[in-house]
Amino acid sequence: MTAVRDVIETVAKALADSPQRVAVTETEHRGTTLVEVTVAPPDVGKLIGRQGRTIQAMRTIAAIAGERLGKRVTLEVRD
Repeated sequence: MTAVRDVIETVAKALADSPQRVAVTETEHRGTTLVEVTVAPPDVGKLIGRQGRTIQAMRTIAAIAGERLGKRVTLEVRD
């Protein structure tokens, strides 16, 4: 399922002021894939966006990509 990870990593790096500090990990558990994006503390707000719109869009992209692969995908941002 690295396609989902790659897409999320590309978007996160494009949004972050410190793209070198963006790390994306992927964990599978009971048919659900958890994608965690770790960024520098100042970049958390940029990934979340105003009223959560940016993170919601990223979650939608991840869910659609996962659906094409027959997986359920959740996305979380960490600092």
